[in-house]
Amino acid sequence: MSEKNREGKRTARQKLAAEREKQKSKDKRRRALIVGASVVCVLGLAAVIGVVAANAGKDDGSESAGPIVAPSGAQGKDSLAIPVGEESAKSTLVVWEDFRCPACKAFELAYRDTIHELTEAGQLKVEYHLATIIDGNMGGTGSRKSANAAACAQDAGRFTPYHDVLFTNQPAETDDAFADESKLIDLAGKVDGLDTALFQECVEGGKHNSWVEKSNEAFRSGGFSGTPTVLLDGRNIYQDRSMTPAKLKQLVQDANK
Repeated sequence: MSEKNREGKRTARQKLAAEREKQKSKDKRRRALIVGASVVCVLGLAAVIGVVAANAGKDDGSESAGPIVAPSGAQGKDSLAIPVGEESAKSTLVVWEDFRCPACKAFELAYRDTIHELTEAGQLKVEYHLATIIDGNMGGTGSRKSANAAACAQDAGRFTPYHDVLFTNQPAETDDAFADESKLIDLAGKVDGLDTALFQECVEGGKHNSWVEKSNEAFRSGGFSGTPTVLLDGRNIYQDRSMTPAKLKQLVQDANK
């Protein structure tokens, strides 16, 4: 074999090795990103993955015109909070979320069971506030339409299970799948008793669109850095690096002693 051929094969092997190493690095970064999203939320770090600055998060307002109709049972200033849990609970968790926000999904998957346990035990009240910052920053209407659908589910007394279904079935951040009302109605089929003609009419008619827009305006003017924003009795626990579901449970139980 000539020196030229040997050199050619050596170069080819080096290129192949370099490509393999490059692909391994890409795979490693991809795995780190996926794991990182969950770890960030479990540890309660400041929003880093899938969070967009709130001051840039105003959606285009289309389809939002009309009277502001708050969902049944909404509470707080301008009736913008959807309450879950007993009113008498000694601890209150305020959660600002966007159904298109990946970090919100990561938070929900990490803390959901603990939050359900505490609300069902009468120890924690949760006030959910809905935002649409991903619509404003990524384009589309999926944040608003899914928030409207969640408000429609609140009218039907099915907010919590539908809220959980939306996050469990959240599309990729760049995929505006929740802009399709038929998708939102299909997902309602996963919640007992929700997929009714009244719910469908509420979703397709955008009954709570203006309410959702008002909620998003409250988020933008509230001085929050992004979603999710999670406040336990006024303390931002999402920015607490030491926070875990177990620690949240202990804090709530201590407050109820």
